[in-house]
Amino acid sequence: MAEIRSYVKEKNKRIQRQADYKDKIRKHKLTAVYRVLLVLAAVIALVILIIVQYRRHVYTAYDIISSIAQESTAGTRDIRLGDSVLTYSRDGAHCTDSRGEVSWNQTFGIQDVKTSVCGNTVAIGEYNGRNIYVANSEKLLGNITTTMPIRALSVSSTGAVVAVLADTDITWINTYDSSGKLRYEGRTYMSNSGYPSSVSLSPNGELLCVAYVYVDAGVIKTNIAFYNLGTLGDNYNDHFVGGYPYTDLLVPYVQFMNNETAFAVGDSRLMIYSGGYKPENKGEFLYDEEVRSVFYSDRYIGLVFGSDDSDYLYKLNVYDASAERVGTYYFDIAYKDIFFGKDNFVIYNESECLIMTMDGIEKFNGSFQKTVELMLPLGNSYQYMLVTDTSIDKIQLK
Repeated sequence: MAEIRSYVKEKNKRIQRQADYKDKIRKHKLTAVYRVLLVLAAVIALVILIIVQYRRHVYTAYDIISSIAQESTAGTRDIRLGDSVLTYSRDGAHCTDSRGEVSWNQTFGIQDVKTSVCGNTVAIGEYNGRNIYVANSEKLLGNITTTMPIRALSVSSTGAVVAVLADTDITWINTYDSSGKLRYEGRTYMSNSGYPSSVSLSPNGELLCVAYVYVDAGVIKTNIAFYNLGTLGDNYNDHFVGGYPYTDLLVPYVQFMNNETAFAVGDSRLMIYSGGYKPENKGEFLYDEEVRSVFYSDRYIGLVFGSDDSDYLYKLNVYDASAERVGTYYFDIAYKDIFFGKDNFVIYNESECLIMTMDGIEKFNGSFQKTVELMLPLGNSYQYMLVTDTSIDKIQLK
């Protein structure tokens, strides 16, 4: 009997030791998990702190990382062409990359230069002329010769070009590929459809947006028309896939932001359309002020108005491609250009610059060291390229 009690006692001790051992293992595992979670929480907190500090960090100056000497020529103009610089005048055009190397050069004689840029592709023509030069940042793509005087043009990133051509009683809206081959031919009559005040091709060249303006019983009206120039458009008469009429509204400007989003700026209303096959009206914004300027990217639309705040000269309303109003921002710079980054925008002129986030935080508000003709973004690390009157400088804000 004593042996049985001793056996049971030993067995209970073994069971207790096993339970204690398992409890120690469980506590050790929990401790390890807690340590890992604490480390992860610390890392996350550090990352959040870094992000917050980065977003709220204010730059007060900049360093010139590299500089390439160049001499500007009187009568020329510089514009952005992808990550390169397009310089043009009445006598010709050439493209310069960030290393200062000329990618291509084209001579011509144009009195009234008209340009259209989409990404890194450009079309250069002449108002009332009959030639259009098409190129990208790397090379010349082709030359288009029209049979009638050019009134307006728009280019896609693929090199396709739509040109508004004047005839006696008809206005033609023709689309060409970069080699000059006529792809689509359209015609409009002032007495019927109205006059095409603005045209825009989507970056892939699949969609065409046209604003037709006309007067009906003394009232200005505008039709915003969309055409699908792809194979899906073959199922529609004249490739017309949809239109939106507006009464008592003048629309002098339409533009595609990306392959699926276009917008139209009227004298009292902004309209945003979305759809890669048949664009639909996604939102409208009314205003009773004069639009001073329009700027856009593939994500944002910016309308500049005179300020309604006596402390500032201008007001910038920003909208996104989802037809949401992002915000209203006030500034004093006599702006030469405005461009958008991922979550910020840059306002500048020849001597000063303002960079602000969509949250309204001023990242930089200062002066340039040289006279700046053009400013381009280089990634999202607050690096920029400055085309000045004597050099091409790569800068880093600090």
